[in-house]
Amino acid sequence: MKVLACLTAAILMLATPAAACTGVDECTLGDRGYHLREPAGWDGVSPLPVLLHFHGWGRQGQVPVQSPRTGGAAEAAGVLFVAPNGLGRTWDFRRSGSPDTDFTRAVLADVAARYPIQGQPLIVSGYSWGALMAARFACDGGARIDALLLIAGAFPPGTPCAGTPDRVSHVHGTTDTVLDFPYGPGGDPTQAVALWKDEMGCGPQARQFDWKSVPYLTQDRREWDCDAGLLTMDIHSASHLIPRNWVARHLQEILDPQG
Repeated sequence: MKVLACLTAAILMLATPAAACTGVDECTLGDRGYHLREPAGWDGVSPLPVLLHFHGWGRQGQVPVQSPRTGGAAEAAGVLFVAPNGLGRTWDFRRSGSPDTDFTRAVLADVAARYPIQGQPLIVSGYSWGALMAARFACDGGARIDALLLIAGAFPPGTPCAGTPDRVSHVHGTTDTVLDFPYGPGGDPTQAVALWKDEMGCGPQARQFDWKSVPYLTQDRREWDCDAGLLTMDIHSASHLIPRNWVARHLQEILDPQG
């Protein structure tokens, strides 16, 4: 009877491999790993969209996985949150063909062995240094990306880029002193998305309006309709941060555009 109980426990552990590496626990993969956060109320079998998020410099995946602005937003939206760990708490994003792109592909393959994500939307995001890694992953053609969310970090125009998501959204604060707000020629406030205007085949700016993710912070939204999809940029007056409810709003716009 004791042997049967041990065998049953072992089978259950094998049947639910992800349960051991959610939250602050790391899913080990080679010389590093990644962190997971499951959606609230997930039944264990329904297909899951994925939010793949790259952390900022000096951090690891357990920070965004626990943050209500990133992991919490994904959990509430019914999205599986995946946060890889940068080697040495940083990312190699400056050159095409980054080894971190290969690592992230391996992370997604490992997640696919644990969860039903095949054929589901893949949303890639990143904050600060992580935004630059998210852009590198997209530009390296790391995967088929439905939406790219870049928070306070931008590649300059002319950066070689082989991958084009269906949607790119950028947010940046005008008082950012960590990665300065990137004004363009003549004070153009949309320089941060100039690369994507070219890559996505965008027309003239189509819409502009204000919205608030919290009552005390107004965001100036600008949108472009492009051959490849939708490009948006949100500008606010705060500094180097992930605006509260920004990720949550964008997940809703991406997954439930008619909602």
